[in-house]
Amino acid sequence: MKRVIAAVLGLLMSTTVASTGWSAEKVIQTHKTKDVTITLKNGSGQLTKGKNSFVLEFATGDKPVDVGKVTVHTTMAMPGMAPMTAGATLTPDGPGRYRGSIDFADTGTRQTTVSWDGPAGRGSAKFSLPVR
Repeated sequence: MKRVIAAVLGLLMSTTVASTGWSAEKVIQTHKTKDVTITLKNGSGQLTKGKNSFVLEFATGDKPVDVGKVTVHTTMAMPGMAPMTAGATLTPDGPGRYRGSIDFADTGTRQTTVSWDGPAGRGSAKFSLPVR
């Protein structure tokens, strides 16, 4: 009887997860600034050439931080050419959490700037981000 109940609960849980689109998010990169930790995640744990969906989280310690308006801008130097640039589209997804998408024309390491302005103050962080 216990096995039947466990099987039914497992089936219900897997159906709920599948229907709501939940998936395990893997950390791509974490960057610490003076007051805020920024965590970039997606389903695969890496960014690739083409369109990418991701989650950006801001926290102080274990607590999410409302940083207000957030922008993400990337550049990649190209010898003899203008740098390749890409900006992300972001939408709030709860306190300190933003869902985003960005399209990379090519692979390579991007110099990334994340900026914010809101209740937690104004700030920015710069770091390198590999695109595979």
